[in-house]
Amino acid sequence: MFRNLGGFRPYLLLVLLCLALYLPGLATVPPIDRDESRFAQASHQMIESGDYIRIQFQDEVRAKKPAGIYWLQSASAKLFDAQNEIWAYRLPSALGALLAVLLTFHFGQHLFGRYAASIGAALLACALILVSEAHQAKTDAVQLACVVAAQGVLARLYLFGRGIGKRPPLAEIMLFWLAMGFGILIKGPIVPMVSLLTVITLCIADRKVLWLQPIRPISGVLLAAAIVAPWAAAISHATDGQFIGQAVKQDLLPKLLGAQESHGAPPGYFLGLLTALMWPASLFAVPGFVRAVKLRQAASLRFCLAWIVPAWLVFEIVPTKLPHYALPTFPALALLAGIIVAAEDSLLKSWWAKLYAGLWLLVGLAVAGAAIYAPIKLGEGVTVAAGVTALVALTAAVLPSALFWRQKYHAALNAALAGAIVTYAGIFIGVLPSLDRMFLSQRIADALSPGTPVVAAGFHEPSLVFLMGTQTKLTLGGGAADFLLHTPDAVAIVEKEARPDFDAAIAASGRKVRVLTTMDGFNYSRGRPASLTLFALEGKP
Repeated sequence: MFRNLGGFRPYLLLVLLCLALYLPGLATVPPIDRDESRFAQASHQMIESGDYIRIQFQDEVRAKKPAGIYWLQSASAKLFDAQNEIWAYRLPSALGALLAVLLTFHFGQHLFGRYAASIGAALLACALILVSEAHQAKTDAVQLACVVAAQGVLARLYLFGRGIGKRPPLAEIMLFWLAMGFGILIKGPIVPMVSLLTVITLCIADRKVLWLQPIRPISGVLLAAAIVAPWAAAISHATDGQFIGQAVKQDLLPKLLGAQESHGAPPGYFLGLLTALMWPASLFAVPGFVRAVKLRQAASLRFCLAWIVPAWLVFEIVPTKLPHYALPTFPALALLAGIIVAAEDSLLKSWWAKLYAGLWLLVGLAVAGAAIYAPIKLGEGVTVAAGVTALVALTAAVLPSALFWRQKYHAALNAALAGAIVTYAGIFIGVLPSLDRMFLSQRIADALSPGTPVVAAGFHEPSLVFLMGTQTKLTLGGGAADFLLHTPDAVAIVEKEARPDFDAAIAASGRKVRVLTTMDGFNYSRGRPASLTLFALEGKP
């Protein structure tokens, strides 16, 4: 697919690939709970209030992440005059994923040549977890672009220190520090952590540090500080110094010391999920990693291993785990996949590689099965779109596996890329938007007129606030009844468990309510069924 492409043609082809992967469904999938909707709502409130320093979800201070991603999201929403549209808040993530892919190729060509780098970048683009993050208004896709920028510069420095390639220009050295600054502003310490672990690992393994000489630490640190310090000073002043302390106490330390918000998992979690998280790229990434370990004396492979292994171990050790946490290591894994395909290495013919291709096939079959099962469980039954998506996913799993077993690796690569494009498009356009029982907030928004005052008891998902407005009140059954009694034209959304308190408060008031509609569904944030009833006040006092 990418063979003999010179000049800007690989960049153009990668852009087209990313557009085909990331744009479908960007506007049609409803807001996702909980993180995406919290980010989008906080960014929306920045636009509403004009306060771009403090980060809030309704009246609650959101001391979770720095302001960088909120600025990007609010800028996107204002630029397109789409403050109430979720796609506008997702757009920075799609662009971040695109930039990460282009940078993977740009720097990867210095490590492995243009052909292998283009394959690696394409495989990164279609990795399941990156496609997912590109469709969500969160931090991780943008953070990945910062990771690749910083690691790419380090890779060029390391190769130059080993006598390979040219010394990176000053602009790239400054890019490293820009990536540090913006990375901190997007998600705190992750980008510096990945680069620092890489540097420490290489210095210990090689017993050399002189390759770091051109990095300009003094001017570089000043540049990174110039990016981060103004907001850090402003938020400290605006919150009397409490924001950073709360971020450390409420977000960072809980993740390091325990399973925050029930997101705990034992070590080995990411290794167990790797085949699925990186599908379909994992078909070649796992053999590529094994090959790199065997040939680890090669400078380019050595760098990729130093990028992957220490960071991966940290992610496995930290008690709090979510699938996207290991994403910063995926560009290096994708490049290792690219080189093993480009070289048609004999390791791909090994018995265990063929056995692993069978495991990879099972993931594809699971994707196909999910395309059928999800509409039955969470929608109105199997649709034509779901059936076609399942058939495409089945083909996208079976065909690359068969070609891999027949040792036609380039054909398997092309089949995997083409299958990923069509499969993901089917999922994001034809399957996810049809899961009505899953997207209860969207059903509520569709049932009510814009601007309707809303109170919710027992159903407190952030997507409801984003869709119905910042003034949406989240409370208990009695509070919902009080709001309904004292707010003209209000609607109360009452979950089944909150009904007794709501009914008791209404009865005590002597007023009557009428049922507008009922909704049964599945609250995936809480992992259990939900039954909602929408009430309006009947008559006048």
